[in-house]
Amino acid sequence: MSISIPFHKPHITDAEIDAVAAVMRSGWLTMGPKTVEFEESFRMRIGAGHAVAVSSATAALHLALVSAGIGEGDEVIVPAMTFAASAEVIRYQGAVVVMADVERDTHLLDAERLDEKITPRTRAVMPVHYGGLPCDMDRIMEIARRRGLVVVEDAAHSLPAEYRGRQVGTIGDITCFSFYATKTLAVGEGGMITTEKGDWAERLRSLRLHGIGKDAWKRYSAEGSWAYDVLEIGYKYNMTDLSAAIGIEQLKKLDWMNERRAAVAAAYDAAFAGADALIPYGRREGRSSAWHLYPLRLNLEALSIDRARFITELKERGVGASVHFIPLYRFTHYSEMGYRAADYPASEWVFDREVSLPIYPGMEDLEVGGVIEAVLNIVHAYRR
Repeated sequence: MSISIPFHKPHITDAEIDAVAAVMRSGWLTMGPKTVEFEESFRMRIGAGHAVAVSSATAALHLALVSAGIGEGDEVIVPAMTFAASAEVIRYQGAVVVMADVERDTHLLDAERLDEKITPRTRAVMPVHYGGLPCDMDRIMEIARRRGLVVVEDAAHSLPAEYRGRQVGTIGDITCFSFYATKTLAVGEGGMITTEKGDWAERLRSLRLHGIGKDAWKRYSAEGSWAYDVLEIGYKYNMTDLSAAIGIEQLKKLDWMNERRAAVAAAYDAAFAGADALIPYGRREGRSSAWHLYPLRLNLEALSIDRARFITELKERGVGASVHFIPLYRFTHYSEMGYRAADYPASEWVFDREVSLPIYPGMEDLEVGGVIEAVLNIVHAYRR
């Protein structure tokens, strides 16, 4: 019997559909009371001082850098193994992308080598919690405080991960989450910024909507006014109430969705533990993963095929897979600027071997079993 298991499927139920329908019936489609409600619900769930909803994690990261005062010629350290958005927002500000290598077993920013990347022009570091596993935040924060750097956490993968009993979103100076369709809380497009800095949060609320003063979204409400002021040049980065309505419902079942992802990861771990052609993903004591990704690594020395062929074989068996990520320095934009693969050996090692398997809350046990069977079948068929 043939199977068809997609790489990802968002967990959308009647609760989200009904919530969106209610917003549409209300006539208030753009940013409004539902967005404010979502912000407060998220803030309380994370335990952060402030939460500001925006249109994407990319928008969140951009505004975080603006808030931190990052500008022309400043240097921002980011791991080479991340999505393009982590670096492109640095370029938005005219700042310099400083790529750092990662740990081979976790794909996280190698905090023990962070000091090597810091120069007099370094203003910030952007740790990316790859796949949902938090970086070594104690070490990163210690270095940042000692060297006077701002810590902007890219937490696009890591809701609701924890680091030594602390929720991601309450550790760095400012943290950015993603609610893209494949993320652990999915609204389609959207993001959230958390921070303990009240002045930053106030400015973020203005910047996300053209730099207009406080409560700009209320202009068309009964309590609003047509008169407004532009405090500074801002952006069109606001969330809509349609997205927020989905987010509110997703937040209610966040813990269950996280438990289900963790159960899928545990099933994969157990099934692949005895296969020497597969390399298990690293773990760290005191850190819980959100399991946005399940990164399987191939022991290429034990296989007669490469990673690309492995993914093709999965597809032929009805299993969707992906790769996370193509390292930044491999893109034309950065290679033309002089970034070279030879400077990032761990990232190259990961890139050659990593395969992301399906992992989402709605996966049935039979589907999990189907993925496991396909992987082990390929390993057996193509052993050296």
